[in-house]
Amino acid sequence: MRISVSSDMDEPVARRLVAELRDRGHDVLTHGALRAGDDPQWAACSAAAARDVADGTSEQAVVCCWTGTGASIAANKVPGARAALCTDAYSADGARRWNDANVLALSLRLTSEPLLTEILDAWFSGEPSEDADDRENMARVLRMDEPS
Repeated sequence: MRISVSSDMDEPVARRLVAELRDRGHDVLTHGALRAGDDPQWAACSAAAARDVADGTSEQAVVCCWTGTGASIAANKVPGARAALCTDAYSADGARRWNDANVLALSLRLTSEPLLTEILDAWFSGEPSEDADDRENMARVLRMDEPS
């Protein structure tokens, strides 16, 4: 799977994230501080990674900033991106299951390497729910991307 990754800082957890994704067999496209000459500001690089998902360049994205909040906000401004800030494996599983999230937002400050592995395990093993209520909620979210 192709996954776009952005980070506003070249931090050890961001480098570990890229290495971990590649070790899992993913094709990784980097943005921000992870790519020489790219705009490292969290708003710009997070939106770039989310646009990759929205336009089909990548199937999913992981966006990172110090708290993860700004990266999540910027990614969610891109129609078609559904970013979820996840600080633990349970949140990552729920984001995939109940929200069909396609962009994982991470905090560079809070995410340790062991926690990163747990979050990625949950994210990649999570499947969107088939429950009718969950599907209807997701349909409502998708309609929010449509022009009024």
